[in-house]
Amino acid sequence: MRKMTQTNLEAAFAGESQAHMKYAIFADKAEEEGYPEVARLFRAISFAERVHATNHLRELGDIGDTVSNLEVAIGGENYENTEMYPAFNAVAKVQGEKGAMLSIHYALEAEKIHEAMYGEAKNMVASGSDIQSAPVFVWPDKCPICATPKEKYRQF
Repeated sequence: MRKMTQTNLEAAFAGESQAHMKYAIFADKAEEEGYPEVARLFRAISFAERVHATNHLRELGDIGDTVSNLEVAIGGENYENTEMYPAFNAVAKVQGEKGAMLSIHYALEAEKIHEAMYGEAKNMVASGSDIQSAPVFVWPDKCPICATPKEKYRQF
């Protein structure tokens, strides 16, 4: 693939990914405000944006087998918790942005846990096993970082 096309697809993937998440969040807000049909519209278009992002990622050749995908995920989580969030936190601290500092702290601590979870999954898959089949909660009881109760989290 030529460099300019690759750069364009990477930018399109980033934009479509952000739109997917933003619209999903907007759907939750519309639902909360009593607009279920607007929420449905946001969710439908969010899904379409996810399809676009998936197509771009596939064309870039960035979807591998499960072990490879887990390695990419581990690398991403490690970057976030060792480089990105510490740097972002330092800037927020210098600028006195307390809300940003809290948001960054929560994300930073969660990314450390995510990296470990992906590492365990990679080891299981590499040995030919899948991870547990029981329902998965982000936290079994309450979040150890912010103390949000389990009822606020989704079961997967």
